[in-house]
Amino acid sequence: QVQLVESGGGLVQPGGSLRLSCAVSGIDFSTNFMAWYRQAPGNQRESVAVISSGGFTAYADSVKGRFTVSRDNRENMLYLQMNSLKPEDTAVYYCYTKTTSGMEYWGKGTLVTVSS
Repeated sequence: QVQLVESGGGLVQPGGSLRLSCAVSGIDFSTNFMAWYRQAPGNQRESVAVISSGGFTAYADSVKGRFTVSRDNRENMLYLQMNSLKPEDTAVYYCYTKTTSGMEYWGKGTLVTVSS
């Protein structure tokens, strides 16, 4: 079975940092498009950061300059380094992948709460 398992969420103060991880199994990770999405209560699920199989990245304007997405193809891991966190970053963060054949998979999400 394909599995995407997030970890690293938690409570952090404004201005703090957090690193999310996503462990991927059951698929050819190195060829997949990967992304982090987030959803706050009452909001649409939105793309936060994406990374192609070749390592090209793009970010939502709201997180640009603060978040960094990366992948380790040897370990089948996706990461999201989040710095200078703001209360508006509070959301459930989801790991996402799309295979070359068009199949999509989601993790269950990990909650990030930015609050003082």
